[in-house]
Amino acid sequence: MRKTIFALAALGALGGFSATARANSVTLYGVVDGSIEYVNRVATAQPTVVNGQPVFATNGGKRVGMPTLGGLSPSRWGLRGVEDLGSGNSAIFVLESGFAWDTGAVQSGRIFGRQAFVGLQNNAYGKLMLGRQYTSFFEGMANFAPLRFATTYEPVAWQLGTNYREDNVVKYVGQFGPLQAVAHYSFGVGVPAIGSTPLANGGAGEVPGAFRDNNGYGASLTWLSNGLGASIAYDEWHPTVTSGQQGDSRKVGTALSYATGPFKAMVGYRWAKVDFANGNTLARDDYYWAGVNYQATKALGLSLAYYYSDFKRLSLGQTAPSSNPANPWQVSFLVDYSLSKRTNVYLSTAYSRNAGLNFDSSQTLFLYGYPSMAGQKGMVGVTTGIRHIF
Repeated sequence: MRKTIFALAALGALGGFSATARANSVTLYGVVDGSIEYVNRVATAQPTVVNGQPVFATNGGKRVGMPTLGGLSPSRWGLRGVEDLGSGNSAIFVLESGFAWDTGAVQSGRIFGRQAFVGLQNNAYGKLMLGRQYTSFFEGMANFAPLRFATTYEPVAWQLGTNYREDNVVKYVGQFGPLQAVAHYSFGVGVPAIGSTPLANGGAGEVPGAFRDNNGYGASLTWLSNGLGASIAYDEWHPTVTSGQQGDSRKVGTALSYATGPFKAMVGYRWAKVDFANGNTLARDDYYWAGVNYQATKALGLSLAYYYSDFKRLSLGQTAPSSNPANPWQVSFLVDYSLSKRTNVYLSTAYSRNAGLNFDSSQTLFLYGYPSMAGQKGMVGVTTGIRHIF
């Protein structure tokens, strides 16, 4: 009850809701996740590109600090509402804001940068939603991520692409017994740049006469029943630097899982290819992962995961020569202990090879802040922290 009253007051303060609102349920929810991390070797600056080749910094060393994104889950708060319209129909909305737990800064300068959508749902036919949302590819792979897309240490952006959350989306989600079907279309993905290269109209698309500028779409099917799980997903995005000249980013993924008692095992594969507007290939790789979850006791959970990418081709410019860099891989281990239903403490560690932690590289736009130094092959990270869910 207090959550609902507070949520209504918060919406009123934002100017988007009033005390006479007739929603049946408005819920305030969120996560605060804070940790301390040690990394053995991190460069002082990101690599630069000279004549189509990366030039790595020579300076760096061990780092101890507080990761802005937390250890298991990005910190966030949100408002979720449902209004019963009768005959099995409801109106729904979600407004979700990410923030840096260590400074309080708003994620990406957006007050609701994680999710912001409104929609309708029917008990029999599913949900149709409009606004900023996760892609179908994200939805299809979520149940098959060994660390549940943990901020540290799981290569989320490598697996899903930097566009796993998109603007201007029309999305359908249907649940038919054990089968979930998801499809989406974005009129403009909203990723503003690829590395240091800005995209046309800030990646927002919706350009007259060039409807493919920065648009995207995808679909997924997921089956979960009696401990068995299977999923297949597709994603396409057209990143555009010059209006009317679209590139192509395509991904196909599939995954399997099996759960029995305290054990869950999963494996997955993702094919990806990114082409420049002139047809030259930016990147092509095959990505594999496998993991095991074990609930040792009611409170203690253990997770072990392995990630590997088989690089076929990489080119850091439309006219730059292509190369075949060393294949990155990573092993991650997580110990998670629940103090209550809402609060847990954890210890997580990872070792990566041929890339920074979480495969941090030009491919992930150095989103994670683990740039490697010249000649560096491996990187170790250890983080421990506490997470509270409300």
